[in-house]
Amino acid sequence: MSDFSIEGFEALIASWGFKPSHAARLLASYYEGGGAADWDALALPAGLRGRIESELGAEAGEVAARQEADDGTVKLLLRLRDGRTVEAVMMPDFRGERAAGCISSQVGCAMGCDFCATTRTGFERNLDEGEMVAQFLALRREALAAKRRLHTVVFMGMGEPMLNLDAVLEAVRRIADNRLGRLGWRQVTVSTVGIVPGMRRLAESGLNVHLAVSLHAPDDETRSMLLPQGKRFRVEEILAAADAHQARTGRIPIIQYCLLRGVNDSPAQAERLADLLEGRRMHVNLLRYNPTGAGLSGRAYEPSPDEAAAAFLAALRGRGVVAHFRKPRGRDIDAACGQLRERAEESEGDPIAGADEARKTNARRE
Repeated sequence: MSDFSIEGFEALIASWGFKPSHAARLLASYYEGGGAADWDALALPAGLRGRIESELGAEAGEVAARQEADDGTVKLLLRLRDGRTVEAVMMPDFRGERAAGCISSQVGCAMGCDFCATTRTGFERNLDEGEMVAQFLALRREALAAKRRLHTVVFMGMGEPMLNLDAVLEAVRRIADNRLGRLGWRQVTVSTVGIVPGMRRLAESGLNVHLAVSLHAPDDETRSMLLPQGKRFRVEEILAAADAHQARTGRIPIIQYCLLRGVNDSPAQAERLADLLEGRRMHVNLLRYNPTGAGLSGRAYEPSPDEAAAAFLAALRGRGVVAHFRKPRGRDIDAACGQLRERAEESEGDPIAGADEARKTNARRE
């Protein structure tokens, strides 16, 4: 049922000869249960449940692989109806009753970011809104099983959300809508590597969600080496679009910055980033790199040493920039985006590798 808006589901039920008023109640229950409606509490007309189960079939994504880290982070590999796979992640919050979710917007990615595992598999297709909602429901199920509440969601998994923005916006509407996912607009963040037209469209959408920008370098030369899209949009253009989003929504933009040894972690680069953000109200989220092997360029990146990372943070804070390190999650599993999918594809056709992964997954569940 993740494929349907309320209006679309009303039309379907009406075409079956039932009152369309059942649609909103049914979908609300379905979302609340993470993709499992409370049929007994709904008290539906005879025959409606059977019609739904027989005609709508399987959900838009089934769990093909599951990994659980010691810290409670769960990474899911979801198989879509066409056989392709995407990743979604549930991360426990430091407050015991909450969890955060990370959702993919595309199968693979065309952005070519040199330090990202997802880009090595290339771009296959956009996800539709139902496939993104199905990820949300799967993550809500994981949170419920861990006795937590899925509190926030970020569109920061596989793919570039701004290049599939129409479907992303519709998925956000369903996830945040108080009649369906009931998450709330303030609890949703949409990420981008800096696709300026998409950033401006997001600001104009009226959804008032948060914006995260994967900057990763304060200068165009370094950024274009790490993110090929840096050749298309300059750093100043990207920050100006973030300014426009903030002016329209009142939301403080988040600047994502993954520290890489000897690439973007020098004191001079920290000062340059501080120069860019001077007079702007933006939060810098410093990330510790999870190594993923050689990138498309053949270079294998390394995380910044602790001393360099601490100095980078201190330099930003010394200039009045609000900055912090995001605590790493899931380091004992394939934590970086795209790793689980890549490894699962490598092991297909290898029954020994597949069986070994299944044993590890089951062991983590027990």
